[in-house]
Amino acid sequence: MEKIVRQSMLYDFYGELLTEHQKSIYEDVVINDLSYSEIANLNGISRQGVYDLIKRCDKILEDYESRLRLVERFETAREKIAGMRDTIAELKKEENSAEYESLLARMDAMMVDLLEQF
Repeated sequence: MEKIVRQSMLYDFYGELLTEHQKSIYEDVVINDLSYSEIANLNGISRQGVYDLIKRCDKILEDYESRLRLVERFETAREKIAGMRDTIAELKKEENSAEYESLLARMDAMMVDLLEQF
């Protein structure tokens, strides 16, 4: 399951850089959850051809990620947003406490870190 999530993320960010044929086959595997045999029959190619194309696309997409790091930066931003949500929840609980100003400062720092990512 984790592999499919990774493939989907990479495809979301870099899929437009694949050829139309590569995109079509890759989408059938990753998004439409078709088997290699089903895709082979639909496209008039061998199951091995589908397997090879998927491996090649995985390598291409991973190569883009290793150079550009867009998925990594997105994941970091998502984690920071989750941290901000947690801080907001704490702020709601601690609004009248002495920690309120400290929590506000922490929230500001998280927002600055997030903006620096992009």
